[in-house]
Amino acid sequence: MVLTQTIPWADFSDKHKRYINAALDSKICVAEGAIRSGKTIDHCIIAAAHLELCRDKIHLASGSTIGNAKLNIGVCNGFGLEALFRGRCKWGKYRDNEALFLYTQTGEKVVVFAGGGKADSYKRILGNSYGLWIATEINEHYDSDDSRESFIKVAFGRQAAAMDPLVLWDLNPCNPNHRIYSDYIEHYQETNLPGYLYEHFTIDDNLSISDERREEIKAQYDPSSVWYRRDILGERCVADGLVYPMFDKERHVLKAPVETEGEYYVSSDYGIQNPNVFLLWRKERGTKRWICLKEDCYSGRDERRQLTDSQLADRLDAMLDGITVKRVIIDPSAASMKAELRRRDYHTQDANNAVLEGISDVCSMLGAGNLAFMPCCENTIAEFGSYMWDNKAVNAGVDAPLKENDHCMDATRYLVKTLRLVRRANTREYRSVLD
Repeated sequence: MVLTQTIPWADFSDKHKRYINAALDSKICVAEGAIRSGKTIDHCIIAAAHLELCRDKIHLASGSTIGNAKLNIGVCNGFGLEALFRGRCKWGKYRDNEALFLYTQTGEKVVVFAGGGKADSYKRILGNSYGLWIATEINEHYDSDDSRESFIKVAFGRQAAAMDPLVLWDLNPCNPNHRIYSDYIEHYQETNLPGYLYEHFTIDDNLSISDERREEIKAQYDPSSVWYRRDILGERCVADGLVYPMFDKERHVLKAPVETEGEYYVSSDYGIQNPNVFLLWRKERGTKRWICLKEDCYSGRDERRQLTDSQLADRLDAMLDGITVKRVIIDPSAASMKAELRRRDYHTQDANNAVLEGISDVCSMLGAGNLAFMPCCENTIAEFGSYMWDNKAVNAGVDAPLKENDHCMDATRYLVKTLRLVRRANTREYRSVLD
């Protein structure tokens, strides 16, 4: 018996078909647009067709991190390179780099996977000449005017000797002032660069998503957030004004007492001179709502007296007043405080400090009514009303909140982002503790 496995392709829209066909005759292809619009799957298909027949042996796949690159390009929900070359590929190492070895009609090909988000990421791709360069979330790759340190410029330079060069970039829309537009995407369009192909996609261009599923995805976003405009509508837009415009005291601040049974968590933004924050959380039974029950905020700067880690931990003990917490999710840089808490038998966990992703998750939770705060959390409630985007950063093409009056906001983000996705044991599946 011969067993075969097929890829469960859905129909492709005419726009996707045109883009794939045009890309096979292009040199630099950019797919921009909403999430779940099929951009990366298109590029995996184009890359597979190119790798099958091209003359170059070594190729590059990059993301903001190497994990992002492997997940989005290598796996791609079962539509990535490992599926397209199933039975003809294997994962391994190439000169100490993570790589996928492919066996094609024109011989063995090696796709090196790399993260491009850090200032020194370029070092991982030196020493090789690449034919194909496929990059996901290209706007998250490190770039600078110094061609020796910019991941993007170094990657282009590494293609100089390629016999059949091809560049495939995808991205979700971001700040229109971002240099990825001015230095590359818009520049290529304005100069009519030979071999350049650009296409914009929305979630409606993906025929594999049902109307019901499409509405479920949209419901995960608050329509007033910048993430809705970018990820769902596929628009380039600046992040300005309040970071959380959807926060509403009438909706998110509880007036009545709440039950006190269940699992408790603490999230903490650590500081000695700057404020140190502890927030006590509990999930409401029968709903998806998480409630911040208490806060403890101490500012060494405002009080003109710094506290030791032991004294801060004493404040945590006093706030909990005998409550047992499952976990203290804490600022990953707080090594000394973590050691003090472990001495007191607290279970600590480093917070996920992905700022923009965390803000997006908090926006979704607020929009869905799944975050609430007791009136005693006065500092946290006040910060929601004053937490702003940094206009100077926005004008420079960078999304960044003002680093002022943000310690309760950081502690809130730590809880949401860290618990948002927890990997199921021994599987590739993820579940949300927040649900």
